[in-house]
Amino acid sequence: MHAAISRLAGLAAAALTLAAGVGALPKVSRQGRYLYSDDGTRFLIKGIAYQEQGAVVADPNSPFSEPSTFIDPLTDSAACARDLPFLQQLGVNAVRIYSVNSSLNHDDCMNAFSQAGIYTIIDLALPTNGSIDRNNPSWTVNLLNQYIGTIDAFNKYDNVLAYNVGNEVITAPAGTGAAAFIKAAARDVRSYLNSISSSALVGYAAQDGDDSWVIPLANYLGCDNSNSNSGSTAIDIFGLNNYEFCGDATASAYNGKNGDFAGYELPAYFSEFGCVSQPPRLWTEVPIIFSAPMSDIWSGAVAFSYFPAVASDGSFGMVTVDGSTVTTSDDFDRLKAQYSNLTFPTTPSKTDAGSSAFPACPSQNSTWLASNTLPPTPNDAACNCLENIVSCQFTPKTSNDSAIVGSLLDLGCSLLGQQGGNCDDISANGTTGTYGRVAFCDPETKLSFVMSEFYEITDRAATSCDFGGNATVNANAPSNVNGANAAATSCLANPSATFTPSAPSGSSGSGSSGSSGSSGSGSSGTNNNGAAAIFGASPSTFVGLGVAFVFSVLGSALTLA
Repeated sequence: MHAAISRLAGLAAAALTLAAGVGALPKVSRQGRYLYSDDGTRFLIKGIAYQEQGAVVADPNSPFSEPSTFIDPLTDSAACARDLPFLQQLGVNAVRIYSVNSSLNHDDCMNAFSQAGIYTIIDLALPTNGSIDRNNPSWTVNLLNQYIGTIDAFNKYDNVLAYNVGNEVITAPAGTGAAAFIKAAARDVRSYLNSISSSALVGYAAQDGDDSWVIPLANYLGCDNSNSNSGSTAIDIFGLNNYEFCGDATASAYNGKNGDFAGYELPAYFSEFGCVSQPPRLWTEVPIIFSAPMSDIWSGAVAFSYFPAVASDGSFGMVTVDGSTVTTSDDFDRLKAQYSNLTFPTTPSKTDAGSSAFPACPSQNSTWLASNTLPPTPNDAACNCLENIVSCQFTPKTSNDSAIVGSLLDLGCSLLGQQGGNCDDISANGTTGTYGRVAFCDPETKLSFVMSEFYEITDRAATSCDFGGNATVNANAPSNVNGANAAATSCLANPSATFTPSAPSGSSGSGSSGSSGSSGSGSSGTNNNGAAAIFGASPSTFVGLGVAFVFSVLGSALTLA
């Protein structure tokens, strides 16, 4: 039966919920391989994805289109009030949000959801430039600062269940080297959360795929590299975006995944579920997921999706929104019926869950490429130091410097290669476990470093620090710092160090302002911008460019208005 509700009624329902004065939500923590509330009650995620789909681009690695823009759904208090009664009808205790803008205010939505008993799972990545790029992965100060900005913006709320450090970054065995960067992100996010006394969990949402790399991925992200049964480099919860149950299948549809994760030491859940290829969706998998034997293995699931979403295999969504009016679909009604009939398992008790342990780190092989040597913690102060003392600085003609950084790095590394130099210092490789000493810096600092190397390898010829008018000789470079190498040595005394990061001084969060659409597709592992695409590439990527082509580019694309 379809239903509609006016904006006025939605606001009234939300106001009543707030007036009820429900106390702060209990903290949820890990014990053994399960989740428990503070009172010792076992906690299972009964959730739904909550983000509108905006502008997207096709991605051959995913059945969902990749987001290129997003709207933060937690900043629109009227929309949250409009939707909250429907979330309550579904009986969800969690919503998953794929992208948020940390510079905006989230108080109304977060507080309303908290009063309604709804936790949030917040993805820290942003579309395009704000995620670990599956094709050329890196872990850099700009990403770390973005992640910290989001954490700082949400730390005051009691209903943040988990932060995801990535979503579907890895989609095939050839890309598993990127796991080293995901694990480094989890390590640094965990360290920062500990430093601010946050109880939020650290998670990752994986694309489902062949067992040859999905199982090693789960073990790798959850393993303890030090072999001391410490979780300092491990995620707290592993999510699997799983769509294998279609139509009115039977419990046997999950036999494979249940067997794969039967012995997994960490909490695991379905971070997305719902049939892709065979609508209508009956949701008859719900009682199977939330009862034994699956509840002995999994800690719940997040249905995809509240808002409409279009993918190559079909269309999804349980409601349509017309201004202030929400109309539910049969999908909504069937999920509501299944969710409302659930009785959560109470076993094992917290005292019977056992101590928390961590899987062994997988060995490298033909389908698992990630090294157990992780990238260092990005050092913001060291990168700022380097930027200030190099001899040739990136000084773009346009404020939209992200549109030209990639091409200029490409140019600089090509020219260096022709002079017998290389870009090893800015390169990172998660398969070999080798990370250049400048590899964790932001792209602009990397570019200034490369420009300086070229300027110096050509005996500081005036024309070598120009780059189409996008570079300037640094008149304030210290006289006792002779060259880019000396600058790196001066600022990066210990470039492989790991430490507890801190919020950058003067930071107000990620400040993403290109928010005209939404992520909502569940896939944010690809950077579609040319500037971002080469941040972590190997030097061989750059050396083969033709000089004539390069300088023709300088006359056009590098002088954007």
